[in-house]
Amino acid sequence: MKEIIHIYHTNDLHSHFENWPRIREFLKGRKKWHTEVGDPVFLFDIGDHTDRWHPFTEGTEGKGNVAMLNEVGYDAITIGNNEGITFSYNELDSLYNDASFDIIVANLFNKNMEIPKWAVPYKIYETKTGMKLGVVAVTAYFPAFYQPLGWNLTPPIEELRKQIDKIKNEVNTIVLLSHLGIRDDERIAKEFPEVDLILGAHTHHIFHEGKEINGTLLGAAGKFGYYVGHVQLEVDTDKNKIAAKKAQLYEHHELDEVNGEELEIQNWFHKGEKLLGETIMNLPEPIEAEWFKSSPLPQILCDALLEWCAGDCAFLNSGLLLNGLEKGNVTKYDIHSILPHPINPCVIELKGSELKEVVKQTFDEDWPHLQVIGLGFRGKIMGNFVYSEVSFDHSTQEMKIKGEPLNPKKVYKLVTTDMFTFGQFFPELSRAKKQYFMPEFLRDVLAWKLKRIGQS
Repeated sequence: MKEIIHIYHTNDLHSHFENWPRIREFLKGRKKWHTEVGDPVFLFDIGDHTDRWHPFTEGTEGKGNVAMLNEVGYDAITIGNNEGITFSYNELDSLYNDASFDIIVANLFNKNMEIPKWAVPYKIYETKTGMKLGVVAVTAYFPAFYQPLGWNLTPPIEELRKQIDKIKNEVNTIVLLSHLGIRDDERIAKEFPEVDLILGAHTHHIFHEGKEINGTLLGAAGKFGYYVGHVQLEVDTDKNKIAAKKAQLYEHHELDEVNGEELEIQNWFHKGEKLLGETIMNLPEPIEAEWFKSSPLPQILCDALLEWCAGDCAFLNSGLLLNGLEKGNVTKYDIHSILPHPINPCVIELKGSELKEVVKQTFDEDWPHLQVIGLGFRGKIMGNFVYSEVSFDHSTQEMKIKGEPLNPKKVYKLVTTDMFTFGQFFPELSRAKKQYFMPEFLRDVLAWKLKRIGQS
């Protein structure tokens, strides 16, 4: 006899709800269809369903996303870095209070080095024929960001080995939900023959018909809900073993249109706006934000970061501010709209000689028009750099910090954004000693500063 196990998977939606109505109805319909004909069916999400760029996610602290997953009928999810490090400890610890699905993550531990009460390291699912699926999940290894929030993260490959050793004799097949990225997934396929299926995420890679490595099938569905993944496992029920595997993707634009979907998409924004309606201050005059010339709002933000983090100097890119602020009441929604990025302040310790070289790099004429993708940035382009307590004489190449000549041997505290510490822009910053300020985002610091300005 044969049994076909259907597994549908999504990943890295990043709160792109414009694609959600069709995904929701497609998955609900498929689950109903397979159930009615007696085929086992599982729905998994591989993390980063939430993203606080969207006002509905921000306003509900991610719980709106959980309600969406509940409505579809997901069986299990794992968390990505957007769930893990963009919420405070208490926000993440309560995020899944109303979840009707399993949250599987093996390498995340609370302050007491215990698995969180809302999670399990693995889950064993059994079909009607007795086929046992062991589902394990691991999330991306960013301990430097989890630790300031109060969480402990263990190396995912090491944790995966522990969990596989626990369950490999209890199950017939092992499925991995991996929010690690394509390179780690390929490594796991080569090093862990016990894993039959890896459903991947994090690096937004796409496998239209899966990819097989060493007998392990890899599936991945890109990002933003552009695709929904479907894996079929054909089981030899006499031996309780997988006889064949097949993977495919369904493109969002090919899914059936949902009645009223445009209104529903707009309503999520309206709900977010209402939830973020608290007034921060009243502006007597507008505050402009420009990307290619000097303007007040980027400077206010830069000065606010320096004050918040108590550094010696600061810089940031003006493209972080998507717009300025209008005259009148300024709400949390307004601040969120112009600073949607899940980006944290950071203090980096550099010798004066190193600091000078980094600042000189910011004068590159190519920077302002550079398009930035990822790293928490939810804008369009870099924009000009803005500085606090930094002066530089281009004719003499002399630099001052707080009005004093730069001391090449002195250690300075540079305040900037966390995205500049990931090595893509300034390798020096990725190697230096640093402190991330969490869970505060840039918008929290700007709101704090504007309140102080309004009270003065």
